[in-house]
Amino acid sequence: MMSDERQKQPGGPQGFQSRERSKKYALRIIALYVALRRMNDDVARALGRQLLRSGTSVGAHHREASRARSTAEFISKMQGGLQELDESGYWLELLAESTTVTSARLAPLMDETDQLIRIFVTSIKTAKRRRSGE
Repeated sequence: MMSDERQKQPGGPQGFQSRERSKKYALRIIALYVALRRMNDDVARALGRQLLRSGTSVGAHHREASRARSTAEFISKMQGGLQELDESGYWLELLAESTTVTSARLAPLMDETDQLIRIFVTSIKTAKRRRSGE
């Protein structure tokens, strides 16, 4: 049986799963940030701070979207989360391409970034389609 919390999420259980996934994403970003802070490298620390800000904002946007009062507000909040995901991908690319962190270590997080981008894009498109059908 589904909990009340899952019923409230946009998209039912899928909305709840993406909300949990975006929270786990933030926790993974935090873990990477902690590792970057331990490095004796100004670039690692600077990029880590940027990544921490954008990567932890994704889940906050998703949570705000789940409480949206309108479809337009839902779309706006999800688009904000999408922008933060895109920015997080950029910081991850810089970490890898500057050889601050190995590409192999970042690959799973970069893959999750891409998957979350696809989820957010699909949610936004679905909401826009439903809004135009109202």
